[in-house]
Amino acid sequence: MARRFVKELGDGEMLEEVYLVIEKQLRSNRQGNPYIQVELRDRTGSISARLWNAGEGLFRTFEEGDFLKIKGKVQLYQGALQIILSHLDRVAPEQVDLPEFLPQTEQDVSKLLERLRALLLGLGNPHLRALGECFLMDDDLVRDLCRAPAGVRNHHAYLGGLLEHVVTMLDVADRIAPLYPALDRDVFLMGIFLHDIGKLRELGYGKVFSYTDEGQLVGHLVIGVEMLNEKAAKAPDLTGEPFPKELLLRLKHIIVSHHGTYEFGSPKLPMTAEAIALHHLDNFDAKVHTFTRDIREDRNQSAWTPYSQSMQRRLFKGGNGDGTTEGDE
Repeated sequence: MARRFVKELGDGEMLEEVYLVIEKQLRSNRQGNPYIQVELRDRTGSISARLWNAGEGLFRTFEEGDFLKIKGKVQLYQGALQIILSHLDRVAPEQVDLPEFLPQTEQDVSKLLERLRALLLGLGNPHLRALGECFLMDDDLVRDLCRAPAGVRNHHAYLGGLLEHVVTMLDVADRIAPLYPALDRDVFLMGIFLHDIGKLRELGYGKVFSYTDEGQLVGHLVIGVEMLNEKAAKAPDLTGEPFPKELLLRLKHIIVSHHGTYEFGSPKLPMTAEAIALHHLDNFDAKVHTFTRDIREDRNQSAWTPYSQSMQRRLFKGGNGDGTTEGDE
Protein backbone atom coordinates (compact mmCIF):
# COMPACT_ATOMS: atom_id res chain seq x y z
CA MET A 1 0.00 0.00 0.00
CA ALA A 2 1.30 3.45 -0.92
CA ARG A 3 2.44 5.68 1.91
CA ARG A 4 -0.02 8.33 3.11
CA PHE A 5 1.95 11.55 3.31
CA VAL A 6 0.75 14.38 5.54
CA LYS A 7 -0.05 16.66 2.61
CA GLU A 8 -2.39 13.99 1.19
CA LEU A 9 -4.54 13.52 4.29
CA GLY A 10 -8.19 14.50 4.20
CA ASP A 11 -11.00 15.11 6.68
CA GLY A 12 -12.69 11.90 7.85
CA GLU A 13 -9.94 9.57 6.61
CA MET A 14 -9.15 6.46 8.65
CA LEU A 15 -5.38 6.18 8.91
CA GLU A 16 -2.70 3.63 9.76
CA GLU A 17 0.79 4.94 9.03
CA VAL A 18 4.26 5.68 10.41
CA TYR A 19 5.32 9.25 11.23
CA LEU A 20 8.20 10.99 13.00
CA VAL A 21 7.50 12.59 16.39
CA ILE A 22 8.85 16.13 16.51
CA GLU A 23 7.09 17.23 19.68
CA LYS A 24 5.18 15.52 22.49
CA GLN A 25 3.24 16.74 25.52
CA LEU A 26 1.23 15.11 28.30
CA ARG A 27 -1.81 17.28 28.96
CA SER A 28 -5.04 17.20 30.95
CA ASN A 29 -8.52 17.95 29.69
CA ARG A 30 -11.11 20.03 31.54
CA GLN A 31 -12.06 17.03 33.67
CA GLY A 32 -8.44 16.48 34.64
CA ASN A 33 -8.03 13.33 32.55
CA PRO A 34 -4.59 12.97 30.90
CA TYR A 35 -4.09 12.78 27.14
CA ILE A 36 -1.11 12.71 24.82
CA GLN A 37 -0.57 15.47 22.26
CA VAL A 38 2.06 14.94 19.58
CA GLU A 39 3.24 16.73 16.48
CA LEU A 40 3.89 14.23 13.69
CA ARG A 41 5.73 14.82 10.47
CA ASP A 42 7.03 13.38 7.25
CA ARG A 43 8.89 15.10 4.43
CA THR A 44 5.71 16.79 3.17
CA GLY A 45 4.65 18.52 6.37
CA SER A 46 3.45 18.11 9.94
CA ILE A 47 0.14 17.53 11.70
CA SER A 48 -1.04 17.54 15.32
CA ALA A 49 -2.46 14.38 16.85
CA ARG A 50 -3.91 13.47 20.23
CA LEU A 51 -4.71 10.28 22.08
CA TRP A 52 -7.41 10.64 24.74
CA ASN A 53 -7.29 8.88 28.10
CA ALA A 54 -3.59 8.08 27.82
CA GLY A 55 -1.37 8.37 30.86
CA GLU A 56 2.27 8.77 31.74
CA GLY A 57 3.09 5.10 31.21
CA LEU A 58 2.36 5.23 27.49
CA PHE A 59 3.81 8.74 27.25
CA ARG A 60 7.19 7.42 28.42
CA THR A 61 7.35 4.67 25.78
CA PHE A 62 8.57 7.05 23.07
CA GLU A 63 10.56 10.27 22.72
CA GLU A 64 10.79 13.19 20.35
CA GLY A 65 12.77 11.93 17.36
CA ASP A 66 11.19 8.45 17.51
CA PHE A 67 9.03 6.94 14.81
CA LEU A 68 5.47 5.94 15.67
CA LYS A 69 3.05 3.68 13.86
CA ILE A 70 -0.29 5.25 14.53
CA LYS A 71 -3.93 4.40 13.97
CA GLY A 72 -6.59 7.06 14.00
CA LYS A 73 -8.98 9.32 12.16
CA VAL A 74 -8.23 12.62 10.45
CA GLN A 75 -10.50 15.41 11.64
CA LEU A 76 -11.00 19.05 10.70
CA TYR A 77 -10.92 21.18 13.87
CA GLN A 78 -11.01 24.99 13.94
CA GLY A 79 -9.92 25.19 10.33
CA ALA A 80 -6.97 22.80 10.61
CA LEU A 81 -6.59 19.06 10.21
CA GLN A 82 -5.62 16.90 13.18
CA ILE A 83 -5.55 13.18 13.94
CA ILE A 84 -7.55 11.62 16.76
CA LEU A 85 -5.49 8.58 17.65
CA SER A 86 -6.77 5.20 18.73
CA HIS A 87 -3.38 3.47 18.96
CA LEU A 88 0.34 4.17 18.74
CA ASP A 89 3.49 2.04 18.80
CA ARG A 90 7.16 2.96 18.59
CA VAL A 91 8.93 1.75 15.43
CA ALA A 92 12.67 0.99 15.29
CA PRO A 93 14.62 3.48 13.12
CA GLU A 94 16.09 0.70 10.96
CA GLN A 95 12.58 -0.20 9.84
CA VAL A 96 11.93 3.18 8.17
CA ASP A 97 13.25 5.01 5.14
CA LEU A 98 14.63 8.24 6.70
CA PRO A 99 14.34 10.43 3.54
CA GLU A 100 10.56 9.96 3.74
CA PHE A 101 10.47 11.88 7.01
CA LEU A 102 12.83 14.85 6.69
CA PRO A 103 11.75 17.75 4.48
CA GLN A 104 14.38 19.05 2.09
CA THR A 105 14.85 21.89 -0.34
CA GLU A 106 13.31 21.48 -3.76
CA GLN A 107 16.30 23.24 -5.30
CA ASP A 108 19.45 21.54 -6.57
CA VAL A 109 21.92 21.77 -3.66
CA SER A 110 24.94 21.34 -5.95
CA LYS A 111 23.83 24.33 -8.03
CA LEU A 112 23.21 26.40 -4.92
CA LEU A 113 26.71 25.59 -3.69
CA GLU A 114 28.18 26.41 -7.10
CA ARG A 115 26.47 29.81 -7.05
CA LEU A 116 27.72 30.47 -3.51
CA ARG A 117 31.30 29.64 -4.53
CA ALA A 118 31.10 31.90 -7.57
CA LEU A 119 29.89 34.89 -5.56
CA LEU A 120 32.33 34.52 -2.66
CA LEU A 121 35.37 33.81 -4.80
CA GLY A 122 34.40 36.64 -7.12
CA LEU A 123 34.58 39.34 -4.44
CA GLY A 124 36.88 42.20 -5.35
CA ASN A 125 38.27 42.77 -1.85
CA PRO A 126 41.22 40.35 -1.52
CA HIS A 127 40.78 39.94 2.24
CA LEU A 128 37.09 39.08 1.93
CA ARG A 129 37.78 36.77 -0.98
CA ALA A 130 40.42 34.97 1.10
CA LEU A 131 37.99 34.78 4.02
CA GLY A 132 35.39 33.18 1.78
CA GLU A 133 37.97 30.72 0.52
CA CYS A 134 38.88 29.74 4.11
CA PHE A 135 35.24 28.83 4.77
CA LEU A 136 34.86 26.97 1.47
CA MET A 137 38.05 24.95 2.05
CA ASP A 138 36.52 23.52 5.23
CA ASP A 139 34.94 20.33 3.88
CA ASP A 140 33.05 19.56 7.10
CA LEU A 141 31.57 23.04 7.20
CA VAL A 142 30.51 22.87 3.55
CA ARG A 143 28.92 19.46 4.12
CA ASP A 144 26.95 20.83 7.05
CA LEU A 145 25.97 23.93 5.09
CA CYS A 146 24.46 21.74 2.37
CA ARG A 147 22.25 19.96 4.94
CA ALA A 148 21.39 22.51 7.61
CA PRO A 149 17.91 24.01 7.88
CA ALA A 150 17.59 27.75 8.48
CA GLY A 151 15.32 27.14 11.46
CA VAL A 152 13.54 24.53 13.53
CA ARG A 153 9.97 25.54 12.68
CA ASN A 154 9.84 28.83 10.84
CA HIS A 155 11.30 29.87 7.50
CA HIS A 156 13.35 27.41 5.42
CA ALA A 157 12.94 24.69 8.07
CA TYR A 158 14.12 21.81 5.90
CA LEU A 159 17.39 20.17 4.84
CA GLY A 160 19.33 22.58 2.64
CA GLY A 161 17.16 25.45 3.84
CA LEU A 162 20.04 27.54 5.19
CA LEU A 163 21.99 27.32 1.94
CA GLU A 164 18.86 28.18 -0.06
CA HIS A 165 18.14 31.18 2.19
CA VAL A 166 21.71 32.49 1.95
CA VAL A 167 22.02 32.07 -1.82
CA THR A 168 18.63 33.72 -2.42
CA MET A 169 19.74 36.69 -0.34
CA LEU A 170 23.06 36.83 -2.17
CA ASP A 171 21.33 36.83 -5.55
CA VAL A 172 19.00 39.64 -4.48
CA ALA A 173 21.88 41.64 -3.01
CA ASP A 174 23.92 41.17 -6.18
CA ARG A 175 21.06 42.70 -8.17
CA ILE A 176 20.22 45.63 -5.91
CA ALA A 177 23.75 46.66 -4.87
CA PRO A 178 24.28 48.78 -8.05
CA LEU A 179 21.19 50.81 -7.06
CA TYR A 180 22.89 51.78 -3.78
CA PRO A 181 26.46 52.78 -4.67
CA ALA A 182 27.13 53.92 -1.10
CA LEU A 183 26.89 50.29 0.03
CA ASP A 184 30.11 48.33 0.10
CA ARG A 185 28.97 45.44 -2.11
CA ASP A 186 31.69 43.05 -0.93
CA VAL A 187 30.98 43.65 2.77
CA PHE A 188 27.25 43.33 2.08
CA LEU A 189 27.64 39.97 0.32
CA MET A 190 30.11 38.56 2.83
CA GLY A 191 27.82 39.68 5.65
CA ILE A 192 24.96 37.77 4.07
CA PHE A 193 27.05 34.61 3.91
CA LEU A 194 28.08 35.02 7.56
CA HIS A 195 24.88 36.26 9.21
CA ASP A 196 23.47 32.79 10.00
CA ILE A 197 26.66 30.72 9.77
CA GLY A 198 26.41 30.01 13.51
CA LYS A 199 23.28 27.95 12.87
CA LEU A 200 25.56 25.15 11.66
CA ARG A 201 26.38 24.61 15.34
CA GLU A 202 23.22 26.05 16.89
CA LEU A 203 20.87 23.54 15.25
CA GLY A 204 20.73 19.76 15.25
CA TYR A 205 19.31 18.19 12.11
CA GLY A 206 19.64 14.43 12.38
CA LYS A 207 16.14 12.97 12.75
CA VAL A 208 14.54 16.04 14.32
CA PHE A 209 15.31 19.71 13.87
CA SER A 210 16.26 20.96 17.33
CA TYR A 211 18.68 23.17 19.24
CA THR A 212 22.03 21.82 20.36
CA ASP A 213 23.30 22.49 23.87
CA GLU A 214 25.63 25.11 22.38
CA GLY A 215 22.73 26.61 20.50
CA GLN A 216 20.58 26.86 23.62
CA LEU A 217 23.33 28.25 25.83
CA VAL A 218 25.18 30.52 23.39
CA GLY A 219 23.10 31.07 20.23
CA HIS A 220 24.03 31.50 16.60
CA LEU A 221 24.98 35.20 16.82
CA VAL A 222 27.82 34.54 19.25
CA ILE A 223 28.74 31.26 17.57
CA GLY A 224 28.89 33.10 14.22
CA VAL A 225 31.36 35.65 15.59
CA GLU A 226 33.50 32.80 16.95
CA MET A 227 33.52 31.07 13.55
CA LEU A 228 34.39 34.35 11.83
CA ASN A 229 37.33 34.90 14.19
CA GLU A 230 38.60 31.37 13.49
CA LYS A 231 38.58 31.81 9.71
CA ALA A 232 39.78 35.43 9.72
CA ALA A 233 42.89 34.25 11.61
CA LYS A 234 43.65 31.95 8.65
CA ALA A 235 42.99 34.44 5.84
CA PRO A 236 46.49 36.05 6.09
CA ASP A 237 47.96 32.70 5.04
CA LEU A 238 46.36 33.33 1.64
CA THR A 239 46.92 37.08 1.31
CA GLY A 240 50.23 37.51 3.11
CA GLU A 241 48.73 40.48 4.97
CA PRO A 242 46.93 40.90 8.31
CA PHE A 243 43.14 40.92 8.11
CA PRO A 244 42.06 44.60 8.48
CA LYS A 245 40.71 45.31 11.98
CA GLU A 246 37.92 47.64 10.88
CA LEU A 247 36.77 45.21 8.20
CA LEU A 248 36.56 42.44 10.80
CA LEU A 249 34.58 44.74 13.10
CA ARG A 250 32.12 45.55 10.33
CA LEU A 251 31.50 41.86 9.69
CA LYS A 252 31.07 41.10 13.40
CA HIS A 253 28.63 43.99 13.67
CA ILE A 254 26.54 42.60 10.81
CA ILE A 255 26.30 39.23 12.55
CA VAL A 256 25.32 40.56 15.98
CA SER A 257 22.88 43.19 14.67
CA HIS A 258 21.10 41.30 11.89
CA HIS A 259 17.96 40.55 13.95
CA GLY A 260 17.45 44.29 13.90
CA THR A 261 16.09 45.01 17.37
CA TYR A 262 16.85 44.18 20.99
CA GLU A 263 13.40 42.58 21.20
CA PHE A 264 14.38 39.95 18.64
CA GLY A 265 17.73 39.12 20.18
CA SER A 266 20.26 41.48 18.64
CA PRO A 267 22.67 42.81 21.28
CA LYS A 268 23.33 45.77 18.97
CA LEU A 269 21.12 47.72 16.57
CA PRO A 270 22.32 48.00 12.95
CA MET A 271 24.73 50.93 12.76
CA THR A 272 26.16 50.64 9.24
CA ALA A 273 24.48 50.84 5.84
CA GLU A 274 25.41 47.23 5.09
CA ALA A 275 24.00 46.03 8.43
CA ILE A 276 20.61 47.72 8.02
CA ALA A 277 20.35 46.57 4.40
CA LEU A 278 21.09 42.99 5.42
CA HIS A 279 18.57 43.07 8.29
CA HIS A 280 15.73 44.12 6.00
CA LEU A 281 16.73 41.72 3.23
CA ASP A 282 16.91 38.86 5.75
CA ASN A 283 13.47 39.72 7.10
CA PHE A 284 12.08 40.13 3.58
CA ASP A 285 13.24 36.70 2.43
CA ALA A 286 12.05 35.00 5.62
CA LYS A 287 8.59 36.60 5.61
CA VAL A 288 7.90 36.11 1.90
CA HIS A 289 9.00 32.48 2.20
CA THR A 290 6.74 31.92 5.22
CA PHE A 291 3.70 33.54 3.59
CA THR A 292 4.05 31.67 0.29
CA ARG A 293 4.71 28.36 2.07
CA ASP A 294 1.70 28.65 4.36
CA ILE A 295 -0.60 29.64 1.50
CA ARG A 296 0.72 26.88 -0.75
CA GLU A 297 0.58 24.12 1.86
CA ASP A 298 -2.80 24.92 3.40
CA ARG A 299 -5.26 22.28 2.17
CA ASN A 300 -8.40 23.52 3.90
CA GLN A 301 -11.29 24.56 1.65
CA SER A 302 -11.28 28.21 2.63
CA ALA A 303 -10.09 31.47 1.14
CA TRP A 304 -8.05 31.98 4.32
CA THR A 305 -5.40 29.97 6.11
CA PRO A 306 -5.93 29.07 9.78
CA TYR A 307 -4.77 31.67 12.30
CA SER A 308 -1.00 31.58 12.76
CA GLN A 309 0.21 32.20 16.31
CA SER A 310 3.72 33.03 15.11
CA MET A 311 2.54 35.65 12.60
CA GLN A 312 -0.57 36.67 14.59
CA ARG A 313 -2.79 36.68 11.53
CA ARG A 314 -4.54 34.58 8.90
CA LEU A 315 -3.37 34.74 5.29
CA PHE A 316 -5.60 35.38 2.30
CA LYS A 317 -5.37 32.64 -0.35
CA GLY A 318 -7.94 34.02 -2.75
CA GLY A 319 -11.67 34.43 -3.22
CA ASN A 320 -14.28 32.71 -5.32
CA GLY A 321 -14.01 35.09 -8.25
CA ASP A 322 -17.27 36.86 -7.40
CA GLY A 323 -16.04 39.20 -4.70
CA THR A 324 -16.96 36.81 -1.87
CA THR A 325 -15.03 34.41 0.28
CA GLU A 326 -16.15 31.34 2.17
CA GLY A 327 -18.24 32.33 5.17
CA ASP A 328 -19.62 35.52 3.58
CA GLU A 329 -23.33 36.03 4.10
